[in-house]
Amino acid sequence: MSYLAIARKYRPATFAGIVGQEHVTRTLQNALERNRIHHAYLFCGARGVGKTTAARALAKSLSCVNGPTPTPCGECVPCRSIASGTSPDLIEIDGASNNGVDDVRELRETVAYLPTQGRYKVYLVDEVHMLTRAAFNALLKTLEEPPAHVVFLFATTEPAKIPDTILSRVQRFDFKRIPVRGVVERLREIADAEGTEISDASLRLIARAGEGSMRDAQSLLDKVISFGTSKAVTDREVSEILGLIDRRILHSTLEGMVKGEPAKVLEAIDTVYGYGFELTQFSEELLEVLRNATFLRLSPESARFVDIAEDEAEALVAIVKDAEPEQLHRLFDALIDVHDQVSRAPRPRLVLEMAAVRLATPRSAQPLGQLVRRLEELERRTRTPGKAEGTRRAPR
Repeated sequence: MSYLAIARKYRPATFAGIVGQEHVTRTLQNALERNRIHHAYLFCGARGVGKTTAARALAKSLSCVNGPTPTPCGECVPCRSIASGTSPDLIEIDGASNNGVDDVRELRETVAYLPTQGRYKVYLVDEVHMLTRAAFNALLKTLEEPPAHVVFLFATTEPAKIPDTILSRVQRFDFKRIPVRGVVERLREIADAEGTEISDASLRLIARAGEGSMRDAQSLLDKVISFGTSKAVTDREVSEILGLIDRRILHSTLEGMVKGEPAKVLEAIDTVYGYGFELTQFSEELLEVLRNATFLRLSPESARFVDIAEDEAEALVAIVKDAEPEQLHRLFDALIDVHDQVSRAPRPRLVLEMAAVRLATPRSAQPLGQLVRRLEELERRTRTPGKAEGTRRAPR
């Protein structure tokens, strides 16, 4: 049997397996229980958050011999044919390559035919925003009054491109980016099932690199598992595979800036440059580390918005425990400007080094005696207003 990618092998078959979209799955399950089935649904959201998976789960719930039901059996002919992708009652259409008027006309000719196996014939149009304006107009009448046995499921990453006339005829569901914690829990289940030893810290790195997309995170996990020569994958190997900078280097840079140690910052930049990382990536990841450290320093309430491993949180707390929040705010503002300069500079290393040294160098304090003399001079001037007005002409 040929190898099956993790993202396909572990794709949820029912609503219960979809992570991070409870506001969508709960509504759909309640609608199925109460037999309040709409004739057209629109699933919106970023890539890899479960739109197509939810659409197929809904199609299975509608077609199951026990349906409509929120918990399809998975054993009947309609359920098995949908799971294998061979169902004659689930017609999947790619909106990017079937976006013309002729394609819509062909669709309209087939909607009149009754389903072969189940109760419903389901049309799943992916990337529906790619349809032309003329194709949308040709679909309007059918979408508004389809046959009772037809359900339309539309999925898109760009709902703003869909005409209002279409939006008014569908039930819209907005899928959120999946939280890191939810992705990590799912990746842990997959890693255990695959017999791979990997730490929670590495899974967290993979989840963050997925940027809220379960499919992207699963593809990265697939890559990590393939890289390892054994069943165990180390944190360092994961960082190398993902092209991420070692967290210890970022922590050392932050410590040098906060505690005023320029040499430590320069050493970190030299290490990053030697490994061949882009310095813009380094400054970007440093901004994220500083953000997390600031939230941890502010209060327990703000710390709950930091989703990092416990050992990394402890390391950041140790670095900034003596720093004032105002100092961290100023440092973040300065780093944003540095990141912008580095991204545009012809020689980014020079710009980053000089900026980092400036941020890590403590400002020289003026001698106390000099400050006292300035205060005395200011006080003397306020007591002798005539001196300040010596150049004023007397009134006639």
